[in-house]
Amino acid sequence: MKNVFNFKTLFVAVFLTATAAGTYAQNAFFPAKAGAILTYAENSADGKTNSYSRLTIKEVQGSGKNMTITYIAESLDKNRKSLKPPVEIPCKVIIKDNVMTLDMKQMFVSQMKDQSVKMDVTGIPVELPNNLQPGQTIKDAEMTMTIDMGIMKIETVTKMTEGKCLAIEDLTVPAGTFKCHKITQTITTTAVGMKKVTTKVISWYAPGVGTVKTETYDDKGKLFGSTVLVELTGN
Repeated sequence: MKNVFNFKTLFVAVFLTATAAGTYAQNAFFPAKAGAILTYAENSADGKTNSYSRLTIKEVQGSGKNMTITYIAESLDKNRKSLKPPVEIPCKVIIKDNVMTLDMKQMFVSQMKDQSVKMDVTGIPVELPNNLQPGQTIKDAEMTMTIDMGIMKIETVTKMTEGKCLAIEDLTVPAGTFKCHKITQTITTTAVGMKKVTTKVISWYAPGVGTVKTETYDDKGKLFGSTVLVELTGN
């Protein structure tokens, strides 16, 4: 089960990043150049880096309003080394007629085919328009993950609500300085037999780059952790 929960953690991160690609390719909040590599530090509330994650753009087909972006998401240890066994997710972002779609189920095929558990994911992706302006609201999104272990099923529902663009501002992180759209969202997660967890996420997205920084707060407003872009190459 250890690999399953590591994989689930990485999936949630990818869900937040990939769905932020937006609905308009001309100004997509996602890298669209083959060979681009984005490395993120996963930090605790005190700023200590516990692990890293990495997105590698493998292939980009098409251009403008019709594109298919193939990439790999990886979970790394605190030394930026791949985990053993590796935790990787091959993904595709498809943008057709200026509308981005992400088949979340594809993320699990290669990881779950050799395991005894079955997993299914359904949901409503985020829509993030290219002309997003301060004060503009964002449509709600939802993800339902069902893990079937034979003798029991575990269903987790994650909802992203109250999305809003707070500002457009410059943000400096270890990877550089970017003009970002600052966005807030409330995320609630429920599962059978578990207490509902509510967190507030503030994220900074840069056109052509994607997520630059994300801060997560608990339901009392206390910083829980952050994800920061520490390196960007090939973009």
